[in-house]
Amino acid sequence: MKKRIFLLAALPLIAACTSNPTKQEIGTVSGAVVGGIVGTSLTGSSAGTIGGAAAGAYIGNRIGKEMQRK
Repeated sequence: MKKRIFLLAALPLIAACTSNPTKQEIGTVSGAVVGGIVGTSLTGSSAGTIGGAAAGAYIGNRIGKEMQRK
């Protein structure tokens, strides 16, 4: 069951690799990964991981968007 969920979650990332990603897309994915790791480290729970990944994705998206404008 966990393998299926992982594969379903990874499909958008795999599909995004078919073209050159923008700085905004790179920032979103990088922020989600870092945020998920930080959320897990701080809380040790799934909710912390999800919350950290969501916050990291948002922050990474905003940073990437700003970098892309320059």
